[in-house]
Amino acid sequence: MTRDQKPLETRTPTSRMAMRFVLLIGVLSFFADFTYEGARSVLGPYLASLQASAFIVGAVTGFGELLGYGLRFFSGRLADTTGKFWPITIFGYVLQMAAVPALALTGSWQTAAVCIIAERVGRAIRNPPRDVMLSHAAKNLGGYGWTFGIHEACDQFGAMFGPLVVAAVLAHHGSYHLAFAVLLVPALINLTFVLIARLLYPKPQDLEQGVLQAASGARFSRTFWIYLAGASMVAIGFADFPLIAYHFTRAGSVSPFWIPIFYSVAMAVSGSSSLLFGRLFDRFGFRVLIVLTVIASLFAPLVFLGGFWTALAGAAIWGMGMGVHESIIPAAVTPMVPAQRRASAFGLFTAGYGIFWFLGSAAIGFLYDRSVPWTIAFCMVTQLLAIPLFVWVARQRQADSAPTISAA
Repeated sequence: MTRDQKPLETRTPTSRMAMRFVLLIGVLSFFADFTYEGARSVLGPYLASLQASAFIVGAVTGFGELLGYGLRFFSGRLADTTGKFWPITIFGYVLQMAAVPALALTGSWQTAAVCIIAERVGRAIRNPPRDVMLSHAAKNLGGYGWTFGIHEACDQFGAMFGPLVVAAVLAHHGSYHLAFAVLLVPALINLTFVLIARLLYPKPQDLEQGVLQAASGARFSRTFWIYLAGASMVAIGFADFPLIAYHFTRAGSVSPFWIPIFYSVAMAVSGSSSLLFGRLFDRFGFRVLIVLTVIASLFAPLVFLGGFWTALAGAAIWGMGMGVHESIIPAAVTPMVPAQRRASAFGLFTAGYGIFWFLGSAAIGFLYDRSVPWTIAFCMVTQLLAIPLFVWVARQRQADSAPTISAA
């Protein structure tokens, strides 16, 4: 047990409220991921059925990630400036949940691209204020890694079931449009739980004492910027699943029926591992992130060169990497920045992350049309270049915490 973690029997009413809040946000996130990850599991084959090339798949999904991350800079700043965390969050969820079922009405890759990008924009709008609300509960639950790990587990279990439902629809009816239409049901459930959370917890900042004491004008530290540089290198080499699914279809290594199941497996690994990795990150810090970055880079040769079972292992490792990105990365950012600038920090960090994800996705798609070996090399080398930066951050964080530990 860590120094900050509270034994179960000593937890206060505020701790129990914090846990209920995190679990409620987890439930609504379960249905959000059920919806949009169900759709994303087949976007590659769907776009291919609409005559899109690998470059178009990479560019569309990459541009979606660019906006999905880049716009968080503005939504984070807006949330910090106005303090309207819930209204911004609700608007983002409404846009995102409307865009997914709308794919059922598309008939060309251009119109599908509009819905794909709109879904990412909705996610960009709601994520920074939602993550800040989650961070307020973290100090009462034993650590940022554990809190974001719980949330990510709920996220990814939704992301596991969504693709399974899509796979079942495709197996029985073979219609992408019907599969997208079915996802309207979890989308409506998500919006219901969003409103419930808003009614029960109108001021999540009350879960964290002293949140208003930080200076809003404080600058971000050098450690923050170095960490952002390392995370951006990881983003460059981390391929979107739609492009991986496109490869499965083009190479014939995985049948269209199995592709959403592969994605479901990846999300199950992501959700299960995020709890463990979150706890380990709270205890061991950046050493965990360094090891996991090395392991995650192995997805590329497995998914692009392997047959059915090797590709499945690669998809599982890809899912583990996704869990690391979605849980440890925000957990690591939180203690680096002033409390009143968390939304701006999340937004700025993920904006930079998204820009490099877009550039990487386009580059990976471009390389894939020409050479699979060069694609693999690009994915692995760029991710491994992040390791020296993470090592520097780990040493800096250890140096910063040394006086506190010795004083104790």
